[in-house]
Amino acid sequence: MKKLLLTFSMVLANFAWAQFSSGIVPLTATAMTVKLDTTPTGVTITMTGDSNSMLGIGFGSVGMATGSDGFIYNSSSNRDYTFPGPMIPPTIDPSQDWTETSNTVSGSTRTVVATRSLSGSAGDFAISNTAATINIFYARKTGTGIGYHDAGRGYATLTMAATTLSTNEIVAGDKKVNFYPNPAKTTVSLKNFDKIKSIDIYEATGRKVRSIEPDQQNINVEDLKSGIYYLEIKLKDGSLSYEKLIKE
Repeated sequence: MKKLLLTFSMVLANFAWAQFSSGIVPLTATAMTVKLDTTPTGVTITMTGDSNSMLGIGFGSVGMATGSDGFIYNSSSNRDYTFPGPMIPPTIDPSQDWTETSNTVSGSTRTVVATRSLSGSAGDFAISNTAATINIFYARKTGTGIGYHDAGRGYATLTMAATTLSTNEIVAGDKKVNFYPNPAKTTVSLKNFDKIKSIDIYEATGRKVRSIEPDQQNINVEDLKSGIYYLEIKLKDGSLSYEKLIKE
């Protein structure tokens, strides 16, 4: 039993993947909440509020400052916005970097969950996977159409604190994907590559640099710059495995 517990602990330690979270932050002026979670590969926003309202947050310490980046739930499919300035309706970003993964209503409360890369694209507020504080402004408008807020607005600070992936997000035991050598210079060999559906490789900044659907044991990494990379490995059974690769 001691050997089994030690082996399991070592597996979990090997799979621990640093991430940061703001926890659930009440936005009291609008009866909303917001939560940010980051990993080395991306950021997830979870926002709650009145189900029949437009719900929005912007990044920065000055409300609707020209050029500030925003995430707004509304009746359209767009979520990524830029503020042209105070008292001016926000404009739709040409690149919709936020991907809505969940939108549910319970009673009178809507919960919206969306993800994007840490850096987003041009004009987006870059979010790092580090301990930090992020200033936001927020607002709510009656009805789900885009428009000027009439149901409260305010400011808040999100404090990103270190945490780790929960055990139900960690793939352990015989599902673990091993690869070698690590550090690597030119190629890495995958153990049980036949179980792998795809591999996404991310820089430490969270930018995806490659997607692979391996059809053989070895993958070429020679063209990657020296540094630390994170591998998000999707297995054919639908589970995920996370690994860190050091490129020499």
